[in-house]
Amino acid sequence: MHCIFASITPKPEYFTSAEKAILDIVESTRKEEGCVRFDVHTNQGLTQLFLYEQWLDEAALEQHYQQDYTKKVFSAYQEWLAEPVDIKAMTLRK
Repeated sequence: MHCIFASITPKPEYFTSAEKAILDIVESTRKEEGCVRFDVHTNQGLTQLFLYEQWLDEAALEQHYQQDYTKKVFSAYQEWLAEPVDIKAMTLRK
């Protein structure tokens, strides 16, 4: 199992747009063959977004990155983010 924890820090004026962009792809992402879990969280101050993702394997995650809707979000984030996305790749231990 390949897991991702991503911290996303949009510029304040783009927080709502950044959140909506992620929320708009949740349903499509969850339908992807290799997606086990795709959850979006925010902090209480509404200054950061957090993604917790579980994928069957790294190939499934790479396939997700190739989806047009994912590329669209990544493209918009080039302007909207205050800092690069902090991605932590993890392996589920049982």
